Amino acid sequence: MATPVADRAVLDTNVLLAATDEGRDEHEGAVACLNIWPRSGCVLYTSGQIMREYLAVATRPAAQNGLGMARSAAIANVRALRTRLHLLAEDEKVSDRLLELLDAVECTGKQVLDANVVATMLVHGIDTLVTSNVGDFAMFAERVHVVGLCP
Repeated sequence: MATPVADRAVLDTNVLLAATDEGRDEHEGAVACLNIWPRSGCVLYTSGQIMREYLAVATRPAAQNGLGMARSAAIANVRALRTRLHLLAEDEKVSDRLLELLDAVECTGKQVLDANVVATMLVHGIDTLVTSNVGDFAMFAERVHVVGLCP
């Protein structure tokens, strides 16, 4: 996936984790998103939620489906990622849009986090999400373009 899929795209948490973890099948594709796409004119975005999710998984023990990174290394990674990604504000407009989405789309539990990513994108006028978990965002396919990260 060396060619950008859009002019502007949000990279889901799992894309950032794949870029960090050389052992993941999607590592090469994730690194291409971060390194090649911006040079091809694609502006990449993230949100506070995505950064928090990254930190949570990166510092969680490998035995519990995390990366087992030291906190300082994970924080350094987030700082490095922030130099490549534009941070989208999560404000009252995003909160309102989230509630509208939850009224319109049947989702509960962890799906609310996915809905928040979509709400953030919609408020900021970004319609493309790159993720390894396309199925998690299927319920939002009428609202945003969900692109699978390929190995």
